[in-house]
Amino acid sequence: MNLNPRQRSILDAVRSQVTISVEELAQQLAVTPQTVRRDVKQMEEARLLARYHGGVGLPSSVENIDYSQRQVMNIAAKRRIAAAVAARVRPGSSLLINIGTTTEEVARALRHHTGLHVVTNNLNVATIMAGQPSCEVIVAGGVVRGRDRGIVGEATVEFIRQFRVDIGIIGVSSIEPDGTLRDFDSREVKVAQAIIEQSREIWLVADQDKFVRQALVRLAHLSEMDRLFCDAEPPAALRALLEEARVEVVVAP
Repeated sequence: MNLNPRQRSILDAVRSQVTISVEELAQQLAVTPQTVRRDVKQMEEARLLARYHGGVGLPSSVENIDYSQRQVMNIAAKRRIAAAVAARVRPGSSLLINIGTTTEEVARALRHHTGLHVVTNNLNVATIMAGQPSCEVIVAGGVVRGRDRGIVGEATVEFIRQFRVDIGIIGVSSIEPDGTLRDFDSREVKVAQAIIEQSREIWLVADQDKFVRQALVRLAHLSEMDRLFCDAEPPAALRALLEEARVEVVVAP
């Protein structure tokens, strides 16, 4: 869902207080409890919030949103991000691309590039890019997750370590206020970490909802990225961190 300013304020309040009552939210925002409940219901359906006894909190950090839901969530923003990435990828580049619905949109945006060499642990990315005859697509071995066609496991990590590419393009599930990048599956995280190690540049693709989500497993830190592609300016605290680490921020128009 595309959040309005009031809904973003609700997320900020919940994140700062862990749990908060509907009445407190209504008082803070100067709206009726009914308005807050309506917003919370929509945000709960999008798995951005969860209702608990006595209040509203963040959803579980253990389980990701279903893949079919993630495919359509913020799709316009993901396509804008993908277009911004594609505009900066030079023909003939070598790429490592990981699992994620945003990275899949990047693959779609790259379909008309020529001479690319793409290594991926995402069967969806491989399928999208295999239709471009001038691109070489290399698929990692390992265990295929049926729910999203991602490939994970120790065999995948070892396979990725054979390559050294120009750009690693990665997506994540969560960017915390201190810059920690997190995801849900430790096996997926290990593959993403291998991609970071084997890439001369690391480009992170993330829509703005990643700034308000929580996930379980640490993947890396924002300061380790070379570029962040997003659909909106990062929060102020993160912006300062990005500037200090000299991470280029590309806000998709």
